[in-house]
Amino acid sequence: MTVQAIPSEAAFEQARTNMIEQQIRPWEVLDQSVLDLLSLVRREEFVPPHLRALAFVDFELPLNVDGVVTGETMFAPKVEARLLQELGIHPHEQVLEIGTGSGYMAALAAHKAQTVWTIEIDPRLQVFGAANLARAGVRNARVEGGDGSVGWPAHAPYDVIIVSGSLPLLPPALLDQLKIGGRLAAIVGSAPAMSAQIVTRISQDGFEPLSLFETWAKPLRNAQHPSAFRF
Repeated sequence: MTVQAIPSEAAFEQARTNMIEQQIRPWEVLDQSVLDLLSLVRREEFVPPHLRALAFVDFELPLNVDGVVTGETMFAPKVEARLLQELGIHPHEQVLEIGTGSGYMAALAAHKAQTVWTIEIDPRLQVFGAANLARAGVRNARVEGGDGSVGWPAHAPYDVIIVSGSLPLLPPALLDQLKIGGRLAAIVGSAPAMSAQIVTRISQDGFEPLSLFETWAKPLRNAQHPSAFRF
């Protein structure tokens, strides 16, 4: 059996720099505070241990924990960075993340927000994400277990909602949990036509969507489909 060599710290730092300069900046991520955060929060500490050498590659990484295939993935780094930039999170804001996964996106958001509530349906990933956040010293991100496919009313309303997975469409119940002026980031649509969007709540009944780029992401578990709605 071939044993994969563990990269040195210098190799990780070079890979991190390459990620920022070759993947992130070309995707119109120029906010220096976001770029600095990508250097500060060590992505390799959030991926499954056997994938540390691939922490900075330009594709989604599978979140297989302790030999168990969860079926979940991490967004590609450039997608995480672009969404974080476009959300423009402020220090006083309350954030909801749906889909904790590895805890990496929650860690990034927590460095900008007052509090992050991150919801995970898979018990293995709840433990994995919470352990990663604790090891990284992130104390203002709280992992809770449950199905957040239509939001998480317990701590609503939120200034920011991040959906770490795709949705065929945005459930009204999820949008209703935004404060006026709040922003939601999600990948919306069904394969092959999905787009990353920022939706801003501009009034009690008004929402303004902004399409950022076309992409693909694994659907959020239990995501509702158009036929599931009754008007």
